[in-house]
Amino acid sequence: MKKTLIIGAGGVGRVVAHKCAQLHEVFGDILLASRTVSKCDAIAADIREKKGVTIKTAAVDADDVAATASLIRSFGADIVINVALPYQDLSIMDACLEAGAHYVDTANYEPLDTAKFEYKWQWAYQEKFQKAGLTALLGSGFDPGATNVFCAHAAKHHFDEILSLDIVDCNAGSNGLPFATNFNPEINIREITARGRFWKDGAWQETDPISVGTTFDFPQVGPKKMYLLYHEELESLSKHFPSARQMRFWMTFSDSYLTHLRVLENVGMTSIKPIPFKGGEIVPLEFLKAVLPDPGSLGALTKGKTCIGDVITGTKDGKTKHYFIWNVCDHEECFRETGAQGVSYTTGVPAMIGAKMVLEGKWQRPGVWNMEQCDPDPFMADMNRYGLPWHEQVLPENPLAHIEA
Repeated sequence: MKKTLIIGAGGVGRVVAHKCAQLHEVFGDILLASRTVSKCDAIAADIREKKGVTIKTAAVDADDVAATASLIRSFGADIVINVALPYQDLSIMDACLEAGAHYVDTANYEPLDTAKFEYKWQWAYQEKFQKAGLTALLGSGFDPGATNVFCAHAAKHHFDEILSLDIVDCNAGSNGLPFATNFNPEINIREITARGRFWKDGAWQETDPISVGTTFDFPQVGPKKMYLLYHEELESLSKHFPSARQMRFWMTFSDSYLTHLRVLENVGMTSIKPIPFKGGEIVPLEFLKAVLPDPGSLGALTKGKTCIGDVITGTKDGKTKHYFIWNVCDHEECFRETGAQGVSYTTGVPAMIGAKMVLEGKWQRPGVWNMEQCDPDPFMADMNRYGLPWHEQVLPENPLAHIEA
């Protein structure tokens, strides 16, 4: 019997726990752990009520390597699914190495005091995981994650050479609140307020934050304004698909959302630098996170759809080919199944599938790996099977080819 430890009890942790509980034959005994055990208990009660499955819960400080390793050992976990904060990736990886468990996460490491995320810190663990005979699967969410697998699928089945990639991410859901983020406010705002970055002609190019935008017609959603951001999967994809001349990431935002964000930025509330406050210090963004709605509470309020996919141009049999692959997810359907909204669902389901790939041996090999380095076929089949059906279409032209950043 396998044993699975899930660390993190936010919206994504809720989805992962629900989906793993549906596959007892794969994940076996499940332990959900978080700093706040009451959150774990609430999720466990919901799973017991909805699915008739009992999972265990525990408290853990994922910053504490020794305590996390002790929990892994005492439970006997074969695999750890990390859906905690990206700041905790390295400490959880260290704990997995110490206790002998495979590792899966959904977002790459970033230092707490620097708004900069990149894979170098986790890639540096390659030899450690190889020597330990353990697998570390990085970025098994949707973007990164499914979007990486989409690219690998396209390279395997549709192209001889990939020349350009545009990842397009639309959340057309509405929760009726003046301002709320779809996932952890601190991570979300750090990401959006950073400078845009994209890969072109063998080098990284930069733009001012939210300064390059265009309109894209999303399936089942319609035309939406989207903006160029930097997203972590571009780093690994540009490395593993070196033929690509250009790789970009786009995300939709409403005018109201951007107006609120600009006001907060202008008054200093998005800063991560500590400031003096009543004899102590406070980080403005951390305080803002505390007063904004918890993304995990938005499930019952959110209606509408998400649409995320890859627009790819490349060559096949000497001819230029344009291709689009995507998934559409409905917020209300996600909530009915798991009690979470669609953004949590589209991250949590791929985390479950990635862990399933490792436990079943399909993606299990010692070392540290990004999603596109693995065979896409079994993962793609499970996306269709477990709630994230995908669609693909050959396009007459690339609708984003004319957009210059």
